[in-house]
Amino acid sequence: MEFIWEGIKESIRLILTGDPELYQILHLTLNVSLTATLLAAIVGLPIGAFLGGKKFWGQKIILGIFNTLLGLPPVVVGLWLTMFLWRSGPLGNLNLLYTPKAMILAQFCIALPEVIVFTAVAFSQISENFFRQVKALGANRYQQLYLLLKEVRLGLLAAVIAGFGAAISEVGASIMVGGNIYQETRVLTTSILLEVGRGNFGLAIGLSIILMLISFIVVGILTYWQRKGY
Repeated sequence: MEFIWEGIKESIRLILTGDPELYQILHLTLNVSLTATLLAAIVGLPIGAFLGGKKFWGQKIILGIFNTLLGLPPVVVGLWLTMFLWRSGPLGNLNLLYTPKAMILAQFCIALPEVIVFTAVAFSQISENFFRQVKALGANRYQQLYLLLKEVRLGLLAAVIAGFGAAISEVGASIMVGGNIYQETRVLTTSILLEVGRGNFGLAIGLSIILMLISFIVVGILTYWQRKGY
């Protein structure tokens, strides 16, 4: 149990001493995960709203596919992206492999099903009586849209949080498409895996504590916005 205490002390030391390598890793981690989450929200929220708010032929099949993708192993995503981004692959001429952009793409693919499914669930719980009541009050289209978004904002927040959680905690795909290159594509999750492989459990625990703190802070900010009604 001593190495656990050493990990706690190591996390405090890294934060207080302003370790430049740590802050470079932190910056890349947030840049990659937040960008992937933002892109997943831009693409996934409208798709989820359509799937949850409209009834059409094949709706359940499409939702079933996205529900299945929730359990898609990140290494499978990493494998397919690596093949597509490989020099001889279909997208090899883009030279994205082993770059932060490839990691953003991988985390986007992992976060997208989370955003779509949670958003679809939020919109599917809106009853037809809601729209009747809103129309009866004389609300125009913009007011109806505002009231609808206000009604589902908690579900949308859950969708974004789920997408961010899936993105920032992912490690398999990031290593495959990023390569875990020092000062280039090394993020917190890949750094933890590297230190465990080296047997540096104290440093690995310290990095894991910092990773959890980042997740708590970001989720806390999102929750604060939701409570304020933004």
